[in-house]
Amino acid sequence: MLSFIDNKELITTVEELRSLIGYPSELVQHKVISHIDEHCRDFIAKSPFIFISTSDSTGRCDVSPRGDSAGFIRVVDDKHIVIPERPGNKRMDTLTNIISNPEIGLVFLIPGLGETLRINGRAFVTKDRELLNTMAVNGKIPLLGIVVAIEECFLHCAKAFRRSRLWEPESWLNKDELPSAAKILSSHVKLEGVTAELIAERLEEGYSKRLY
Repeated sequence: MLSFIDNKELITTVEELRSLIGYPSELVQHKVISHIDEHCRDFIAKSPFIFISTSDSTGRCDVSPRGDSAGFIRVVDDKHIVIPERPGNKRMDTLTNIISNPEIGLVFLIPGLGETLRINGRAFVTKDRELLNTMAVNGKIPLLGIVVAIEECFLHCAKAFRRSRLWEPESWLNKDELPSAAKILSSHVKLEGVTAELIAERLEEGYSKRLY
């Protein structure tokens, strides 16, 4: 184990943490609401991308992205939303976690906007055909959906996006500098005959033929 994990410089109590960082302002303390109002509804309708945070029954955590055309997440009422489960790699980390531990956290992104919307609540996996029929794309109906019962909604400031310059194209790497997913996967799986070139072909086929 790394030596710094075991030393006296670790923060181990909330009291010590607060003594260093302080407390949130009155505005921050009062920004959380427990339902989807018209502002949250508008934000969700304009968001094409979210991060989903879940954990299993032992507390082991996972974060997974979801994306589609803006408005792909359906607001059922002021306490419930539904996220369609599109085809993936069948690991189902998010869904299996929800079945064992329904606590969930979401971060909604809108390209070009630094502020994000955070929603926390409890989730359930549904196969309700009547509901899922309304979320079809290109005639493809999702087999499952994630229903989230809302407990907290609040806006998160843009400091992380300002620091990272995430939405500023001039800060982006050139395409030839980007990591290669095919090379990474080939190196990680270490399967005989599974080359980076083969994985690149499979990825492209999935992207072009199996998005829905």
